[in-house]
Amino acid sequence: MNNFNSLPLSEDIQKALTSLDYKKPTEVQEKVIPAALEKKDLVVKSQTGSGKTASFGIPICELIDWEENKPQALILTPTRELAVQVKQDLTNIGRFKRIKATAVYGKSPFDKQKLELKQKSHVVVGTPGRVMDHIEKGTLKLDKVKYLVIDEADEMLNMGFIDQVEAIIKEVPKNRVTMLFSATLPEDVEKLSIKYMKNPVQVEIQATGITTDKIDHYVMEVTDDKKFELLRNVTVIENPDSCIIFCRTQEQVENVIEWFNEYNYPCDKIHGGMYQEDRFAVMNDFKRGKFIYLVATDVAARGIDIENITHVINYDLPLEKESYVHRTGRTGRAGKTGKAITFVTPHEGRRLAEIEDYIGFKIEKIDAPTPEAVVQARPEFLSKVKARPTIKKDKSEQLNKDIMKVYFNGGKKKKLRAVDFVGTISNLPGVTADDIGIIEIQDNVTYVDILNGKGPHVIKEMKTTTIKGKQLKVHKANR
Repeated sequence: MNNFNSLPLSEDIQKALTSLDYKKPTEVQEKVIPAALEKKDLVVKSQTGSGKTASFGIPICELIDWEENKPQALILTPTRELAVQVKQDLTNIGRFKRIKATAVYGKSPFDKQKLELKQKSHVVVGTPGRVMDHIEKGTLKLDKVKYLVIDEADEMLNMGFIDQVEAIIKEVPKNRVTMLFSATLPEDVEKLSIKYMKNPVQVEIQATGITTDKIDHYVMEVTDDKKFELLRNVTVIENPDSCIIFCRTQEQVENVIEWFNEYNYPCDKIHGGMYQEDRFAVMNDFKRGKFIYLVATDVAARGIDIENITHVINYDLPLEKESYVHRTGRTGRAGKTGKAITFVTPHEGRRLAEIEDYIGFKIEKIDAPTPEAVVQARPEFLSKVKARPTIKKDKSEQLNKDIMKVYFNGGKKKKLRAVDFVGTISNLPGVTADDIGIIEIQDNVTYVDILNGKGPHVIKEMKTTTIKGKQLKVHKANR
C-alpha cells in the first residue's frame, strides 16, 4: 500500500488526509485500517510512535453515520494529554465529514463536559475514571456505540485502571467492534481480549524503539551530586534541537528547571502537580518548537506525539523497566533517528541490568565529556540557545487555514437543529453543503465551521437571511 488513495475511503476523508500531509501509511496503518473497515475486532501490539491513532481514527471517521446524534465510538486512553490529542486527531481526520469529537477527563469541569455531551457527539475520547463518572451520572449515553477502542492498554494496567476499563466494557452494547492497542501484552490485557472480543485479528508490529536501528542508546555513570554538572556538559556537547529530560519526581523537575533558568536555557517543565491547562499549554509550545528543553516526569512519556525530538536524557533512571522504552520512544519517531542518554549512579547497577535484560541488549557505556571538548563546543551551543526559535507548523494548520468558526445567537431554545443551519447556509449563493463543517448547537448559541475560505461571504449573506423564520445575529466567533 503506497498511499492512502488505494484504500476504500470517501472523498471527505481523503481530502483531510491530503491536507494533513498523510502520504504513505505506516506498517500499523497498513495492517489495521483494512481490517477495521471490515468491522473486525483487533488486538494490536504496536509501540508508541508507530502511527496507531490514525490506524483506528481513519476507519472510525469513515464508518461513522453523521446523522446519528449519540456517540458511535468510545475511545479510552490512560492520560488526559492523550485524550485531548486523540480528540484533535479525529477532529482533523473527520473535518470535512463534520465529525464531532468530545474529550472527557478528570481535573476539568464536569459540567462543561456534560454540556458538550448534550450536543451531537459522534466520538467520545476519555480517561476511564471520568468516562465512568459520566456513565454513572447518565450524561454519557452508550446505546448507539458501535466502536470501542482501548488505547495503550498496558499503561491502563500500570496505572490501575484495568477494573474501570472492564466496568466500562460491560456498559457498551455487545454488538460492537472492539479494538485493543498496546505496546506490550501482559497477562491481564490478554485476558481482557479473550473475555470481551470476538475472534480478534492479531496484529503485531515489530518494535523499533527498543532496538538500536533508529535510536542510539548510551549510559553515563555519575554520582548524585555531580548530575547537574554532567547534564550541562552533555547538553553543550550534544547541542540538541529538541530534547526531553526525564526526572523521577516533581521535586527533581523543579530543581533542574531552576538551574536551567539560572543558565538561561530555553526550557519549560511538565509534571502531574501542574494544572491541566498549564500542562496542555507547555506541550503545545514544545510541539511548536518555542523552547528546546522540556524537563518532565513520566507523565509526558506516554502517547504524546511530537516530531523531531532529537534527544532524550534520563536524568534519573526510571523505576519501571517499561518506562525506559516509553521515555526513549519519544525520539526516533516517524522514521527519524534519535539519541537516548541515561545517567546511572554507582548503586543503580542492578536496576540498569534489569532494563537491559528487558530491552534485550546491553547499553553502551560512554565517558563524560572532557572539559576541553565542552569549552570547544560552547560557542556553537550558545548561538543555538540564544537564537530565536523557528516555530514549527502545526500539522492541522493547512487544514484549518480556510476554516472560519461563525457564531449565531440562537440554539436549542429557539428549536434550531443542525439540519436547519445546513439547509439555510447551503442555499446561499456560491455556497454548498461541502462548505459547512462541524456544527455545535448549545442552548442559546450555535457555532458553525465554514470551510474553503467562505466564512466572510456566509457572514455577509446571513445578515439578511433568516433561519426557520428567525433573523439571528451572526459574526466571526471569538473562540
